[in-house]
Amino acid sequence: MYDQFLQYIRDEALFTRQHKLLLAVSGGIDSVVLTSLIDRLGNDYALAHCNFKLRGEDADTDEMFVQNLAEKLGVSCYRKSFQTNDYAREKGISMEMAARELRYTWFESVREEQAFDFIVVGHHFDDVMETFLLNLSRGTGIRGLTGIRPKNGLVVRPLLFATRNDIEAYASEHQLEYRHDGSNDDTSIRRNLVRHQLLPLFRQLNPAFTGKLEQSIRFLDETKQVYFQKIEEVRATIVRNEGPRWYIDIKALQELKPLSVYLYELLRPFHFNADVVELINRALNGTPGSMFFSPDYRLVIDREELIVTPLELQGAGLFYIEGSDQFVTEPLPLKLTSLPLESSFVIPKSPDIAVLDADTIQFPLIVRKWKQGEYFRPLGMKGFKKLSDFFIDEHYSIPDKEEAWILASGDQVVWIIGKRIDDRFKITPSTQKVLRIEWIKKD
Repeated sequence: MYDQFLQYIRDEALFTRQHKLLLAVSGGIDSVVLTSLIDRLGNDYALAHCNFKLRGEDADTDEMFVQNLAEKLGVSCYRKSFQTNDYAREKGISMEMAARELRYTWFESVREEQAFDFIVVGHHFDDVMETFLLNLSRGTGIRGLTGIRPKNGLVVRPLLFATRNDIEAYASEHQLEYRHDGSNDDTSIRRNLVRHQLLPLFRQLNPAFTGKLEQSIRFLDETKQVYFQKIEEVRATIVRNEGPRWYIDIKALQELKPLSVYLYELLRPFHFNADVVELINRALNGTPGSMFFSPDYRLVIDREELIVTPLELQGAGLFYIEGSDQFVTEPLPLKLTSLPLESSFVIPKSPDIAVLDADTIQFPLIVRKWKQGEYFRPLGMKGFKKLSDFFIDEHYSIPDKEEAWILASGDQVVWIIGKRIDDRFKITPSTQKVLRIEWIKKD
């Protein structure tokens, strides 16, 4: 088994003998065998043990066992106790998830403080099979039907090549002492049910089940790579990002088959669950304006695109510009310049620049959100128009309207920033002084 261990580390490029390793050791057979194998490598290493305070005296005995093991081996041992019950209750998560979060957060803190290169854990191939079958029962899709990775960041798993039988045989051959966790026999825990009842049934159906499942997991892992490569190719084609917004071309989206799969994957980074994605799918051909929410984002179905925006975008507020200001940064970067009107002056065509008759302006100017029922006189028009009607005519989406900023003088709209000034503030033949305001957009 030691030779297989060496070969697996080389094949997966997990670490070299020069790396300093922090071993996660519970005292159970898996971590004790891992410790024995690492010790034979000759790496600089230490043990790390978590006491989750879930098993009374047994947990404390496990901790002392690991401490004694470290002393026998002549290596350091880092120990930490957790109030796991309290943590799980505060976070509203399962005990298993709480223990996982606590231990990996602590392992990383020790690794960083003590300058270890990698955290080494004792997962083996039976853990891979158990996780696969648990995920299959939960319906996790292709992500859950692939193996545990031998290397995930700075966490490495050099025992994934071995089965539980391999580990037990090694422990017996080398007469290793280890602790038995009685909670691992409790079949009311789903993982234990899979371990003690489901896996033996599969092996009864097919004695070669372990090898066959390993082949299937490897095949699914390769399939997943092809799958996600295609998803990313599509994403690059029909999704574009502009600042805090993402746009998805509806027409191009609807040409994809199967649409539901692509839609789910394209929206997954925005935390929309499968049920909400199905509702979005059904609404694609409906009336524009439908809105859907994930915990962090909102999706709006516009005329030609899906528009996704973060929920925490800045809301309405009032921002004042004094007559002495030459540059402001909130809520938008605006550069202000006062200059006399000369015959050579040319009015810029860019909608991001407003040139105004300075004598019509009352300071402080106000940058704010627009209000329902508010009117202005669009440049070139004689009559007034509701801002809401102007936005409709200009094909503003719901996010466009929500993110529009208004420059106002008193109660009067001077400029829909980046779009149109009010005709009442334009330069005329009688203008003597110009106020030039430019919205400096970020690249």
